Amino acid sequence: MAVDQTLFPPALLWLVDLLYALALIAALRLAPWRRLIEAGLIHVFLGTVVVLMLLWHLRADVQPGLSFHLLGLTAVTLIFGWSLAVVAASLALVGVYLNTGAGWSGFAMNAIVAGVVPITLTQTLLILIRWYLPKQFFVYVLVNGFLTAGFVGVASAYLVTWLLVLSGAYSFAQLDQSFLPFFPLMFLPEAMLNGWIMVILVAFRPHWVYSFSDEQYLNGK
Repeated sequence: MAVDQTLFPPALLWLVDLLYALALIAALRLAPWRRLIEAGLIHVFLGTVVVLMLLWHLRADVQPGLSFHLLGLTAVTLIFGWSLAVVAASLALVGVYLNTGAGWSGFAMNAIVAGVVPITLTQTLLILIRWYLPKQFFVYVLVNGFLTAGFVGVASAYLVTWLLVLSGAYSFAQLDQSFLPFFPLMFLPEAMLNGWIMVILVAFRPHWVYSFSDEQYLNGK
């Protein structure tokens, strides 16, 4: 999901700038840089940033100043954790903005709705699923990977909808006719993209995935 900054009043953009700055500072402070370096995963992290940047260039415009793109952030969060995922999303978005020449005043808005929010939802659901559901391989793949990704994609789209309505850029009736009908279609591709990435990684590169371990999800199950 990508939105144009011209759809929002300056006061809202300033508030979002502040929220994003706080989130980014927290992510930079909490990020396990030493673990990333010691595990030899810097190349994986940087490669992920490049993949996100390429993925976010594939957009479909649905309204003036409003476009769809796959997020891919559930997989990134499960692989690296909340803090590194926020950093990776921010770097990828910088690359997108540099390449497209978009106005930087809307950077924080897109970083929040298409970065921080889906990443935070994924991390929260990971904690809740671990608490309430059995720690099994298929639960991890199907619920944390597939279902969480689809839910996060749709939830982020609804957040954008309400922000547009509250800002006065569009009425709910307008979006109900031209925007909301796409939401069910967003669930499956987002779920499939992230879910299959996690299936492949936990099968062939489980040491890349911070949220997965054989002891928790495979041994004795």
